[in-house]
Amino acid sequence: MRDAMHGIDDNKKAGPSPSLQEPHRSRATRFTVAVPVLLFASILLLLAISTPHNLKDRLALWSNDKASEQPWAPTNAQGDEYLVGVGKSDITGPCVEINLMGYADPNQVGSGLRQRLYSRAFIVGDPSRPADRFVYLVLDTQSGDTAVRYGILSGLRELGPEYTVYGHHNLAVTGTHSHSGPGAWLNYLLPQITSKGFDQQSYRAIVDGALLSIKKAHESLTLGRLSVGTTKVFGANINRSLFAYIANPEEERARYNISSDDDGSVEKDLTLLKFQRASDGKNIGVLTWFPTHGTSVLGNNTLISGDNKGVAAYLFEKSVVHDKTAAEGFVAGFSQANVGDTSPNVLGAWCEDGTGQMCSFENSTCSDGKSQKCHARGPFFTANDEGTSSCFEIGRRQFEPAKKLYDDLNHSLSPVRGKWVRSFHTFHNMSNYHFKLPNGTDVTTCPAALGYSFAAGTSDGPGAFDFTQHNGNPNTTSPVWRVVSGILKAPSKEQIACHGQKPILLDVGEVTTPYEWTPNVVDVQVFRVGQLVIVVSPGEATTMAGRRWKNAVAKEVETQLASQDGSQSPVVVLGGPANSYTHYITTEEEYSIQRYEGASTLYGPHTLAAYINVTLSWISSLGSSSSARPPPGPEPPNNSNRSLSFIPSVMFDSAPLFKKFGDVVQDVQGKRFRKGASVTVKFVGANPRNNLRLEGSYAVVEKLVASPRESRVPNWWRAVRDDADWHLVFRWRRVSELLGTSEVAITWETTDPWAEAGWYRIRYFGDAKSLGGNIAGFEGLSGEFELLD
Repeated sequence: MRDAMHGIDDNKKAGPSPSLQEPHRSRATRFTVAVPVLLFASILLLLAISTPHNLKDRLALWSNDKASEQPWAPTNAQGDEYLVGVGKSDITGPCVEINLMGYADPNQVGSGLRQRLYSRAFIVGDPSRPADRFVYLVLDTQSGDTAVRYGILSGLRELGPEYTVYGHHNLAVTGTHSHSGPGAWLNYLLPQITSKGFDQQSYRAIVDGALLSIKKAHESLTLGRLSVGTTKVFGANINRSLFAYIANPEEERARYNISSDDDGSVEKDLTLLKFQRASDGKNIGVLTWFPTHGTSVLGNNTLISGDNKGVAAYLFEKSVVHDKTAAEGFVAGFSQANVGDTSPNVLGAWCEDGTGQMCSFENSTCSDGKSQKCHARGPFFTANDEGTSSCFEIGRRQFEPAKKLYDDLNHSLSPVRGKWVRSFHTFHNMSNYHFKLPNGTDVTTCPAALGYSFAAGTSDGPGAFDFTQHNGNPNTTSPVWRVVSGILKAPSKEQIACHGQKPILLDVGEVTTPYEWTPNVVDVQVFRVGQLVIVVSPGEATTMAGRRWKNAVAKEVETQLASQDGSQSPVVVLGGPANSYTHYITTEEEYSIQRYEGASTLYGPHTLAAYINVTLSWISSLGSSSSARPPPGPEPPNNSNRSLSFIPSVMFDSAPLFKKFGDVVQDVQGKRFRKGASVTVKFVGANPRNNLRLEGSYAVVEKLVASPRESRVPNWWRAVRDDADWHLVFRWRRVSELLGTSEVAITWETTDPWAEAGWYRIRYFGDAKSLGGNIAGFEGLSGEFELLD
């Protein structure tokens, strides 16, 4: 991949940040189908047929010195040895002119970059049976995906014979569920609608970056040990559908109600798996699981970022740069868990209609009876920054307890024991799956369908028109929706009966024109290493749904495997949404309430029970001596090469008269700035879609480094910030579509807690496309400025 830093010496690339100084503590997932979206869907079908708050003041800074307060020596005397490897690579797709994936708002189109997106790969293997291994990917994306997974598997085969150990059975592709990444890469038609179809550039960025991260992890494989621990995370999630949650049995809820801060309505547990190299005892990475939606950055944001989990990973990786317990290239993955009904907007849902009232408990509406003015509030909701400050804070609230747990595990072991590394995967058709519940009742799942409350959205991202949660149906909404629903496909009587309490708005699982709209075939997958069991979920399981799934797996593992393996009590985690995207997974009780999550549970009221049933059917294959694997099952389609696309390509770029690319249009406004100021420079730009600059950067802040007086070496400039840094923001805007002119604004927000006094300048890397289609790189450079304490 091309190195975007070609214009700077290696030592000018952004390196480790200095230790943090002491602090001065001085809008959910929805594929809401609004009128334009539904009209566009119909057209497709017809075509086929025919800051007030300073971040630095708010940031509780940490120190890397804690570990050095007491002597540290590698504590690797306990626990079994495994093959372990980690890798990280850039997957940032087109940051402009592509619809963002998550809120399903066709008007939310990328305009720049706040933080690059990454794939983080974690490999665990059995040294005595090297083919027994698994790779767990954490992508800064809305979810895993069928086409992306196919692309990764195809790429692994092309890497050569040593990569044939990776396949469907041992590859998990999970997403952090960020709603601030570029879209247009998903396999099925429904999520493609708001992005105007499928974009190969967006898709290949994810596939190629994921492959590179696996390659790095594979090449770094070494003997090592694993430790696992759990801690509490407070103030980073609440339940956004509490009305549905309390429909679960009271005695079940009571088991999880520990205190007022941990009342069981969401899970507060963060589980951390630490990877330690045997050769020198250094840690090479951590993988965590904790549930909170990637909706801290709101639906009016148009800058690419990894949302709160991207922040948490960024902070963790920076915090160990000078930590003697950590190896160079340390990778921190913050994976999702049972995220379905969680929200990072922890101040709750309020009506922005002047009443000062909270949204209604049952259906999240306001005084007008509609949902549009009901918005959830993050910790710094008053900041006019599209949720950026709240996002950083929620990321910090996940990072800090994770870092403390990491430090604790360095001194008090909780090792993973058991030489076995096992995995299974099967494709399972969820439409019309007949099975028995544990009580003996015969039940069936249904072809996928979405209910009326799906279109209402959530308080993290409310829907449109007269759709509401809980009580949305044909009788409470305009008759036009019944017509629109029928244009797609009118559900049969059997389908209506199968979905029970769900009034069907979109019968998407029974439509295959021009290709499948949503998956009916799902991935069922589980990994096991020692006592750790990872349930890989293709959908967003709610808090209680995830608990039931994990509890059922734990019980089955203890029943079937404990005696033969002599293992400890299992530690079961759930990660996802992974491998595909099957929307939501609720309990049957929550489903009956038909809020957003229930209406988005695709396969009817017995969806969760079906996932559990299929999962438990193959737990025996996780045994240490088992050679059995489930059958592959019916493979879902790969639509990556046949998906529709109405996304225009970049035609050409041009510079204004008497200007050239990279020229400064507006230089920094002044020579001196106090810390906390925003420093902006504007350049004659070109479309960033011409070159994604993967593993590189569009924007860099360089600091003047003074040479010693006795040295004859002149002062030099060192890159200290780049696209990976949260506080360096790259914005692009089209000036003239006709003339092909554009402008880039690069802003360094020196609220950046690592900002130091000194002299700086800002460099821009761009690529321009000529009328003939040739793409040429260029650079721009700001004037110098001083940052003062």
